[in-house]
Amino acid sequence: MENDSQTYSFNPGTTPLLVSIPHCGTLVPPELLSSFTSEAKLLADTDWYVDQLYGFAAELGASVIAARWSRYVIDLNRAPDGQALYPGANNTELCPVTTFDEQPIYLPGSEPDVAEIGQRRVTYWEPYHAKIAEEMNRLHARHDVAVLWEAHSIRRQVPRFFEGRLTDLNLGSLQGRSAAPELIAAVAEAGRSGPFALDVDSRFQGGYLTRSNGRPAEGLHALQMELAQDLYMEETPPFAYREDLAADLQPTLRKMLEAVLGWAAGFTG
Repeated sequence: MENDSQTYSFNPGTTPLLVSIPHCGTLVPPELLSSFTSEAKLLADTDWYVDQLYGFAAELGASVIAARWSRYVIDLNRAPDGQALYPGANNTELCPVTTFDEQPIYLPGSEPDVAEIGQRRVTYWEPYHAKIAEEMNRLHARHDVAVLWEAHSIRRQVPRFFEGRLTDLNLGSLQGRSAAPELIAAVAEAGRSGPFALDVDSRFQGGYLTRSNGRPAEGLHALQMELAQDLYMEETPPFAYREDLAADLQPTLRKMLEAVLGWAAGFTG
């Protein structure tokens, strides 16, 4: 395994698929943690255990990159200039200052200023994005096609972002702009072949990583999968991983990644 101890873990694969897990990190610099509220220190908005959930991806020959640092340090799935993902909706920032429950992350007067945000962008954000671009180009050069799979999860109910209860599986393709229609269809069919409900381009259509790396006309495709967390874990502290639930979910996730590889096989000889 190749590692960058500052920002991410990375394992290169042999197929045209790169699985990115930008929100599984739980590290916070000690000096920053001391400025967090007690609620923020729970890191409740982490995409808990998504790297563990996709542990089978390496068996499929996928490259895997996973963040080490918490999204409270910097959100790797936001634009570097802080532009909102969903204009008009309630969005979180590049360096978030409130939790998903709209509680403050920082003690009064400790919020990051422009200079601090810029430093975090250089230290944490840029290396992760540079590695993804490098790997996507490597995969494309080798296979004539490359697919980025953005692996995410979120609590079933987060009123800040959506009404009611989230669908089990939420596939995002920017309304078909970040990936070929045949790829989207193949993945959606695989996702619906199991016991779970799946929406395409509903509330979660793809974050900045999907938007910046999905260029189908260039042979670079990107999809985001947002999972409801109660499919594989307890959503309340201490946020326990549920092996029994995960064992039911992983076959469907595997089928979806296999659908990606089956589609991509048409480009490689």
